[in-house]
Amino acid sequence: MWFTIVWSSLIWCVHFFTPAHEIHLNFTPIGVLGSALAIFIAFRNNSAYGRWWEARQIWGGIVNSSRVLSRLIITFTDSHSHQENYDKERSESFKSKMVLSCIAWVHALRLHLRNQESWEELKEFLTPSEYTELIAKQNKPAFLQLIIGREIYKAMGNGTLGGFDSFQMEGQMLALANYQGAAERIKNTPLPRQYDFFTRVFVILFSFLLPFGVLGFFQTDTLMSYTWLVIPLTTLISGVFIIMERTGAANEDPFENQITDVPLTALCNTIERDLKEMLGFEPLPAKKRPIDGYIY
Repeated sequence: MWFTIVWSSLIWCVHFFTPAHEIHLNFTPIGVLGSALAIFIAFRNNSAYGRWWEARQIWGGIVNSSRVLSRLIITFTDSHSHQENYDKERSESFKSKMVLSCIAWVHALRLHLRNQESWEELKEFLTPSEYTELIAKQNKPAFLQLIIGREIYKAMGNGTLGGFDSFQMEGQMLALANYQGAAERIKNTPLPRQYDFFTRVFVILFSFLLPFGVLGFFQTDTLMSYTWLVIPLTTLISGVFIIMERTGAANEDPFENQITDVPLTALCNTIERDLKEMLGFEPLPAKKRPIDGYIY
C-alpha cells in the first residue's frame, strides 16, 4: 500500500510541477490489464480457499472420528462386564489409556503439521517409556497409531475386548490415518509457485501503470484542477488488488500457525474436552477462547 501512495504522489508531483511533460496514458490498456489480473487473482484465491476449506473439513472429520473411536472403546469394553474373565481394573485402565492416546494423537498431529517441537505437551497422555520412544520417531502421529493398534490387539488377547470389536475400531483408525494423509498432502504440496510469482508481478505492474492511466481522466479544462485525486484513486484501486492478492496468499497454507489458519489448537482442545468428559474426568481443560478476536 505504501508503494502505491508514494508512487502515485511522485507521478502527481511530476505532472503538477512540469506541466509541459505529457506523462498520462490511455486508460484502456491498463483497464484490460486490470480485468485480466482480476480473473487471475480470483482463480488463485479460489484455489487457496479450496485448500483452506478442505483442511477444515479434514479436521472436522478428525473431531467426529475421535469421538466415535472413543465411544467404541468405552462401550465395547463395558459390554464385556458380564463375562467371567472380566477384570474391572484392567478394563478401566484400558479405556483410560486408549482414550488418552487418542487425545495425544490429535495434539501430535497438530504439532506435526505446524512444525512445532513442543512435544512435552504429550507427556500427560503417555507413559514415560512411550514418550521416550515417541521422541525418537520421525512421524509421531503415525507411531501413536501404532501404540493404539497394539493396545487393541493386546486387549483382544486378554479378554478385555472380544468378538469383532477390533474391526469397528480399526475402521475408525483407518479414517484417522486417511485424514492425517490428506492433511500432510495439503501441508507438503503448495500451490504451484508460478501462481504466486506471476500474481505478484502483475499486481506490481498494474500498480505501477495505474497512476498514469488515472491521470488521463483529468486532462480536460474542467477537471485539470482535480489532478490530486490521482493519489487517493490509485491507492484505492491498487489497494483492492493488493488486498485480494494477500488474502489468497494467507489462505494458501492452512497449517502455519497464523491467525488466518485452521484453528487447530481450538479443535484439539474441543476433542480433548469431549473425550475426557466421556471418561468422566474432572475438571475438564478450560475451553479455548478467542485472543484479540482470533481463535487459534
